Order: sequence, then C-alpha cells, then structure tokens
Amino acid sequence: MRKQVGEVSGVKTIATNRQVPFKYHVLERYEAGLVLTGTEVKALREGRATLRDAFAQVQAGELWLFNCNISAYSHSGYVTHDPLRARKLLLHKDEIWKLAGKVEPKGLALVPLRLYFKNGRAKCELALVKGKKVHDRRESTRRRVVEREIEQELKRFR
Repeated sequence: MRKQVGEVSGVKTIATNRQVPFKYHVLERYEAGLVLTGTEVKALREGRATLRDAFAQVQAGELWLFNCNISAYSHSGYVTHDPLRARKLLLHKDEIWKLAGKVEPKGLALVPLRLYFKNGRAKCELALVKGKKVHDRRESTRRRVVEREIEQELKRFR
C-alpha cells in the first residue's frame, strides 16, 4: 500500500490551523480523540474540515470543540449533520482537570492545531496557548525573514 501525501506511519492529516504559530505562543500539546457521527467521519475522509476559528473549552468536566467546521458529506442522503456543532473531545479526566486549572486563572486558551486520522481513528491535536502581542508578532516575522535570508546566503556559498 502506498502512502499518500501527508501520511506518515498510519497518520493522515486532514486539516491544520496555520494561524496558531503566528497568533499564539504554544506552551503544551495534547492529542485528543473526537466523538463524531458517521457522515462527519466520511466528510473528514474527503478532507472537508476547517479549523480557522475553532477553540476548545472545558464545560461540566468535559472537553468540547467549538467552531470546527466539518462540511456536509458529498454522498449523504437526507441524513446529514450540523457543520458547526460542538464536538466532544476525549481525554483522561485528570488531563481535563489539569487543563481546566491552567486555562481558568492564567488567561490561556485551548486551540486545535490539526485534525488527523491515526490508525483509522479521528484525532485532534490541541495546544495550550498564550496570545502574542503585536510587537511579539512583528519580532517573530522579523526573525523568520532573517533566518530565510541566512539560509539563502548559505545555499549560495555551497
């Protein structure tokens, strides 16, 4: 069986949130399972997901993913799902309580980095993040430009 693009040892990436490294400082990463319906799984296999404005919250001792847009499955009949419904994330209770303790008082947020299939199961990589200020964003952009220029110069001399 041939590996597809983005697939490494049983992991196939469906969607990524490319704005996260630009807008936030990533402090910790977690892997969580997703509770999905059948049409949502089929739509994910077609790559119909967007994480642009998605975020996670702890509510009543459970972790929920909000604003994750999973579009309708192309071959569904009359039964379909709500694209923006809240989806439950699966983590151990102690991990959920640990996250809730970090998010509440410190002003941190939980943001999904990517959705992927790992050994046939849908997973969500969550990040505990702290928002960047405007000057932090400028500094990271400046650093990226300098690193790119250094790489180009090194490439030129090789």
